[in-house]
Amino acid sequence: MTERARLGVLISGRGSNMLALAEAAQAPDCPYAIALVASNDPDAAGLATARAMGIPTWAHSHKGLKRAEFDALVDTALRDAGVEYVALAGYMRLLSGEFVGGWAGRMVNIHPSLLPKYKGLDTHARAIAAGDPVHGVSVHIVTAELDDGPVLAQAEVPILPGDTPETLATRLLIEEHRLYPATLAEFVRNAQFRSRPGA
Repeated sequence: MTERARLGVLISGRGSNMLALAEAAQAPDCPYAIALVASNDPDAAGLATARAMGIPTWAHSHKGLKRAEFDALVDTALRDAGVEYVALAGYMRLLSGEFVGGWAGRMVNIHPSLLPKYKGLDTHARAIAAGDPVHGVSVHIVTAELDDGPVLAQAEVPILPGDTPETLATRLLIEEHRLYPATLAEFVRNAQFRSRPGA
């Protein structure tokens, strides 16, 4: 069996998508193992979840630091942990070009919209306000432009009469927790295949 790729997960809050990735990593055929969960908020609830699962954690507040300075700290933590791939899971920080460049082609994000629609924040409210019949979630490769990298996979949910941003977000989260682990596993398997001699 191919050795599992070492994954770093960046979070800013409760880490529900991180938990979905961690639970999927417990399967014997999962191609990745979480080597580190890192956060820009030392009080992020997801850190306690990760520690309870025996996953190493790292946290440092970004306050008072320039973006590139903070990203350099995160980068060092990831590399010290031997991380090969990075997954953003509710990480509420814009990333510096240096950081993105250092992980080019090896960093993915999950975004709550059907990209290229609704980049940035408040995606559920924007989809409802636009009268869209469906909303969704996208897993994409991270590039220097916000929510702009190649899309790896998407899932849709209908927008129902009377939906609020909260009810829509709750329904969409179920799809996020299903889509992210499956897409990340496929992404890592494909990357491992391409890196083999003669591939």
